[in-house]
Amino acid sequence: MEKKAVLIGALDTKGHEFQFVKDALQVCGIDTFVVDTGVLGEPLFIPDVSAYEVARAGGSSIEELRRQNDRGTAVTVMTRGAANIAVQLEKQGIIGGVFGMGGTAGTTVAASAMQALPIGVPKLLVSTVASGNTRPYVGVKDIMMMYSVVDIAGINRLSRRILNNAAYALAGMIRYAGLEQESADDKVTLGITMFGVTTPCATRVREILEEKGYDLLVFHATGTGGLAMEELIKAGYIKGVADITTTELADDLVGGIFTAGPNRLEAAGAAGIPQVVSVGALDMVNFGPPDTVPAPFIERIFYQHNPTTTLMRTTVSENRELGRILAAKLNKGTAPTIVVFPKAGVSLLDMAGKAFEGKEERFALYEGIKQNLRSDIPMIDMDQDINDPAVADLIAEQLLKLMEHKKEG
Repeated sequence: MEKKAVLIGALDTKGHEFQFVKDALQVCGIDTFVVDTGVLGEPLFIPDVSAYEVARAGGSSIEELRRQNDRGTAVTVMTRGAANIAVQLEKQGIIGGVFGMGGTAGTTVAASAMQALPIGVPKLLVSTVASGNTRPYVGVKDIMMMYSVVDIAGINRLSRRILNNAAYALAGMIRYAGLEQESADDKVTLGITMFGVTTPCATRVREILEEKGYDLLVFHATGTGGLAMEELIKAGYIKGVADITTTELADDLVGGIFTAGPNRLEAAGAAGIPQVVSVGALDMVNFGPPDTVPAPFIERIFYQHNPTTTLMRTTVSENRELGRILAAKLNKGTAPTIVVFPKAGVSLLDMAGKAFEGKEERFALYEGIKQNLRSDIPMIDMDQDINDPAVADLIAEQLLKLMEHKKEG
């Protein structure tokens, strides 16, 4: 089946604009497939999937939504329905790329559908809110957001240019998808987590594994980074993990800005893929500029990483709890797992003479893991700090052994 550009949006209020994009794509030789998510009135043109079908897929009906006349309920239902429809279209092989546009409501509905699709499927969203906080819309998927500059209300001199650019961009992504085979297509893909303060370790591990013929995906452990890696593990892209930098656990426990949520460090265990786990950057919790640090923490130890990032040292009690949490998460999994603990420091700041040097904190972290980790999960102690080449060499060596054993099994 020929893949098409799937347009998702409200044809009752944005029908002229969607017609414009549909025509622009067809001029580029790209066939379209339109999903209507409008609730208030009838569509400007006939879609391929009606709003009635989207509402049913969302667990309600257009008639009921109109009767309730509640915008929040309508957006919730159509958001759920659009995501379910998108999954169905992907299974049917129809989707070559997805396009959406709108204000907060239209952006929410289209983004939900895009987030339901695999990474790699072209996704382009023209939005009035694309110059602000886009995390709720992008999530951990490869969604391209284009700021509309003006409201999406009619075709004018400026909106014509912007919508044409969006159509041409999507057309290019669809037309040239698969033109070049990725050089790593035949390689096994592994994931690595890193932070600025664990970069030497992560870099050396990556280089060793690449030399052995693996394809490496490196994730910056800023919350979305950890979530993205776990999403790719669930999707089957990643077959093994060097989870060097588990710092997102600290932000989740203490309340920092780089939390990856309560399920971080669980995807590999659930998927049964080999993982070597360490304690990189568990000495710190991340906040924004100094004036954003919550008042209860004001007497803690801080390090100004840059003007927009303030690091706070984790305490002895927090480290003991982090060790327990890390062990509990690994205990739940079925994956071949090894823990590597660098006893001389867990980051570039947790070393002799550095701002976050903390022997007691480190010992509490070690004890928290050791006392709670399943007896069949090996924990290897290293006398060096995490960025010592010997630690990186061990992590790489252990993951290679696990991958080889998995292959033989």
